[in-house]
Amino acid sequence: MCGIAGIVTNELNKNYSNLLVKMTNKLSHRGPDADGYWTDRKVYFGHRRLSILDLSDNGSQPMVSKTSRYIITFNGEIYNHLELRKFLINKKEWRGNSDTETVLEMIENYGVRESLSFFEGMFAIAIYDKKKNIIYLSRDRAGEKPLYYGFFNENLFFSSEINSFEEIDFLKLEVCNESVNYYFKYNYIPSPLTIYKNIF
Repeated sequence: MCGIAGIVTNELNKNYSNLLVKMTNKLSHRGPDADGYWTDRKVYFGHRRLSILDLSDNGSQPMVSKTSRYIITFNGEIYNHLELRKFLINKKEWRGNSDTETVLEMIENYGVRESLSFFEGMFAIAIYDKKKNIIYLSRDRAGEKPLYYGFFNENLFFSSEINSFEEIDFLKLEVCNESVNYYFKYNYIPSPLTIYKNIF
């Protein structure tokens, strides 16, 4: 299953590493096999791992591309990842057998937007392009894998589960009345709304 969490900030005078660990630990039931973290003090990525396709450390996340341009934290499964490896004819050595590495190499060769159109599966992905200084958050077309996000104090927070936001001590979670109305009307809350204000 796995779980991802992250923070993107311009507050370089603050260290959000401890908060990232707390947010990521809220996802431990999604990924009991390992946890991992990556930061450059403006982007913080966390990951809880459930090892399925590659049981070795070669599948650990967050994962950095070979050129160090892209960093990824990924939840899900790309069903056609072995097929996609055939497109990467200039790729002679693979670290392991994980679909995460395939996703990274596709992005390295074809770019983020074009690569996403090739992926068949269920996924929630956070990708940091260090060269362009851009963060991409993406879900599978059916929205099978969850991804929650919100902007607070001009910082972006995201996670696989909404309960990670409970760890943000300066955030007061407020129930969204509009969402409650939708829930009683339709028996669910339509995307992009959630039960809380300002979390989508």
